[in-house]
Amino acid sequence: MAFRRRNKSYPFFSQEFLIQNHADIVFSLVIFILIGLMFEATAKTAILFIQPQYNITTLSLEGEVTTYHYGWKDCATILFYFFIAIILHAVVQEYLLDKVNRRLHLSKSKNTKFNESGQLCVFHLVSSVWSFYILITEGYLLHPSSLWENYPHSHLRFQVKFFYLTQLAYWLHALPELYFQKVRKEEIPRQLQYICLYLLHTSAAYLLNLNRVGLVLLFLQYVSELGFHIARLLYFTDENHQKMFDLWAASFVFTRMATLTLMFLAVGFGLARSENQGLDLEMGNFNTVLIRNLLFLMVHFFFKPFDHRMLIRHVEPLPIKEFLFIVMCLLDRL
Repeated sequence: MAFRRRNKSYPFFSQEFLIQNHADIVFSLVIFILIGLMFEATAKTAILFIQPQYNITTLSLEGEVTTYHYGWKDCATILFYFFIAIILHAVVQEYLLDKVNRRLHLSKSKNTKFNESGQLCVFHLVSSVWSFYILITEGYLLHPSSLWENYPHSHLRFQVKFFYLTQLAYWLHALPELYFQKVRKEEIPRQLQYICLYLLHTSAAYLLNLNRVGLVLLFLQYVSELGFHIARLLYFTDENHQKMFDLWAASFVFTRMATLTLMFLAVGFGLARSENQGLDLEMGNFNTVLIRNLLFLMVHFFFKPFDHRMLIRHVEPLPIKEFLFIVMCLLDRL
């Protein structure tokens, strides 16, 4: 299964050989793990990579309910879906983005940004729809108080745990993709910054048992970023297409305000007034004043790498720019 056209052959184990064939190498590893399911001696090991672990079955009025918690075996599952993310990245690049690039004839700098927005557009679309589906089916939107009540939320439904594992796998895969895609040196610090921030915030929500609040925050962020990357893709196809930046600007402001409001309600109000205070690693309780303040700081600085100047530059007319600039300054002071 070849993901890239072989215009030139390179020596085995050379840098260019690895870059050109990395998706095929990873695909072989995935097949190797799947073959392990076919044999009884290796099936138990192979299942660690494919299926989320640490399941607990309890009896309720509705029957048997299976929930999950986290542990070190999750690293094996994340590794497997890390490989899957690399393969899907190569498929999107080869069969979608490269074909569009050949028609647009973009410069190298624009081509790098086009590929970045194309990949993130697909990911944000899938993740926003998926997270919204979980919010609806789990009832978090209809009952907002469930976001902080009965904390810690250490027992997860399958779809919630699987969502977090795949999110971590995707953002981890984005690190070696900087090398595989030969991203320009001047672009690496910016991309590395938001990749690490996504990893930090997703890991914090998962490990601190704040998965419900984290799910809503990720949904809001992904919807906002989806609008931005769609606007940037349209801008690269035709520089006269700037109306989408106006819509993204409005969604960005709404997302920031909704995020701060949710954090105040869930962390500053809900968890602060909870009877279950203190640090208890065995129970998974991290509801302390220090950790709550750190969470506020993390969410505040999460928006910093998303360039506000890009927003202001693309929004017209001038009164809207001035309004958004004032709103941004006020939000940054919160």
